[in-house]
Formats: sequence, structure tokens, C-alpha cells
Amino acid sequence: MSLIKIQVNTTNHKYPMYIGNNILNKFNKFLKNASINLNHCLIIADKNVPKKLIKEVLKSLPRYSTIIHYFNASEKNKNQNSVQKILSILLKKNFNRNDCLISIGGGITGDVSGFAASIYKRGLKFINIPTTLLSQVDSSIGGKTGINTPHGKNLIGSFYQPSLVISDINFLKSLPKREIVCGYGEVLKHALIKDKKFFLFLNKNGTNILRLKSPFIEKAIYQSCLIKKRVVEEDEKEMGVRKILNLGHTFAHAFEATLGYSRRLNHGEAVILGVKTAAKFSLINKNLNIKDFQIIENHLNKLNLSSDINKFFSIKDLNKILSFMKKDKKNNTKKINLILLKKIGTPIHKLEFNEKTITSFLQKELIQ
Repeated sequence: MSLIKIQVNTTNHKYPMYIGNNILNKFNKFLKNASINLNHCLIIADKNVPKKLIKEVLKSLPRYSTIIHYFNASEKNKNQNSVQKILSILLKKNFNRNDCLISIGGGITGDVSGFAASIYKRGLKFINIPTTLLSQVDSSIGGKTGINTPHGKNLIGSFYQPSLVISDINFLKSLPKREIVCGYGEVLKHALIKDKKFFLFLNKNGTNILRLKSPFIEKAIYQSCLIKKRVVEEDEKEMGVRKILNLGHTFAHAFEATLGYSRRLNHGEAVILGVKTAAKFSLINKNLNIKDFQIIENHLNKLNLSSDINKFFSIKDLNKILSFMKKDKKNNTKKINLILLKKIGTPIHKLEFNEKTITSFLQKELIQ
């Protein structure tokens, strides 16, 4: 695969994103192209990333003063304590605003690192090297950073764009299949909200993508990044159309929080479950036609990704799920904001529902 460059241009910031296979040895070249001069670096590295791949990054930083902080990435560790540990290192080593924080890991590592970078001296240079499919196609683009609290997921955070993103597909080869499935949930979401042609490509080549077969995995990553880039450029701070990127996420975040961020359901799996739930809710509320719903459901079944919420939850969990949905950051009134589908490739983002409507829907889904 040839090297791909995507330029993300938001209102206040521009940065390049590079996608390719075995491209870490070009790190210095990427820095130069992005006009980034490094002196002092703090690397936040997910403990799950193979050490040999972290060494590839270090080889590209021979003349810099580099510190490595290993982070045990999990939803439970995506918290203020983890951010404080990073800030303490930066403060003790007297990092200045021309120095840099580099994240090497998945979406959790990137979110925690990016948030720390955004609040240290009101903004430290931030480079993201996403190592999971989910982070390469979604969380590394757009500048959302944040941490979880007992009240819900990602309720504390900031919008802070990186200076550079490097997505090396070689990282994906070290991942278990479950992590690839996790990322596929976001790939599918992008197709459903913006590009029916891309969805048809996924429907035809989903198995090859999940097996990381070339050129299918490359196209899936590239098309996903293009979709998110265009949405982010139109609405950087989620005041309007960017909300469509949350298709399935209001349900998904509530599912994760209700399970206490258990390994039983990771974020991408929750997104797939949430997307299916949102599609079903769209059907019940006569937004989505039965034909498109069945196409989505058949796609999930074909790839063995389909699941029902009653496999994870019972009716006794209903109030807890609703409580987290009501705390979702997209809500501006007492009603619950949901992103739904009108048809494959066409979302609806200005819909609010009262608790009674959602309660009735979830009750039926939980007792099936």
C-alpha cells in the first residue's frame, strides 16, 4: 500500500494524518513536513502495544530527550488519576509549551493523553500514534479528548486537535480478533451515516476487512477517515452536524456504564450493539424502512456481529441504562437526544424523545 496523507483543516488548526504499512521509520520526515520541531518528549505508551513497535518510534527520536510512561489502558483507568500521573511527570520535568506529548496506543490512551496535553499549561504539542483499528478510524481524528466518571462516559474532556497523526497498519497485526471487531463497529457507523456506497463495499468485503486483508483494510480505514474528517471540518465542536458521529453511542455509552466498563462488552462491541438498537428504534418510530433495517441486520448476522441487548441486560437494568442515557452530553433538555437513521447513508440528528418513549422501547427489547 502506498502512503496516504489526509489533511484535516478545522477552523483553528490544521494537521496531517498519515496512513500506511510500516511507516514508523518515516517519523522524522512526517515531523518535518508538519513543521514540528521537538526537543523534549513524553511518550504515553499502552502496555499492550508490543515493545518492538514502541522501539520503532524511539529509533526515530534519537536526538530528543525522551521519557516513557507506560499506561495500563482500560475504561476503568480512563480517569482523573491517570491524567494526574501524566501531569505530574510534565511538571516535575518542567516541560514547556514547545515540548511534546506522544500517545502510542488505542483510543483510551489517546483520549487520556490528549486531555492531559490540552490542560497542561493550556496546551502542549500532541502527536497521536493510534495502534488499534478503532483509534485509527475514529478517535484519533477530530480532537475529542476525555475521561470517564462514575456518572458516565467521557463527561469530562476538551476539544484539542493533535499536531500530527500517524496510523501504521502494522500495529493491527498484533491485535486479537476482538479488537478488530471493536474497530469495525466505528467503520460501519461511518458508512451508515454518510456513504451507502461504502456500506455496500463493507457488505461485500466485511470478512476480508476483519481478516486485515489488503487492499480491503486499507480502503476501509481511508474511507472512514475521510468521512470523519469532512464532518469534523464542518462542525469541529459538535454544535450541529457532528452529532451524527454519535449514531448508536447514546445507547452504547449507557450499556458500557451500566456494566461498569466491564471487559464483557468493550467500546466497539457496545457501539455495534448501540447501532443495531438505534436502527431498531428508527424502524419502530417509522424513520427507517424495514428493507434498510433488514439489510443492516443481515450484514451484522453475516459477520457474526449481531447481538441483542437482552443477552447482556435484564429488565432490572432498565432504570440504570436510562439514568446514564439522561446524563449523555448531547442532551440540552430533559429529553434524550438520539441520532437515528432515515435510510442507509442518511442520519437524523435533531430528534429528542421523552423518557417514557424510550422506556417502552427498551422494555420490549429486554424481555424478548
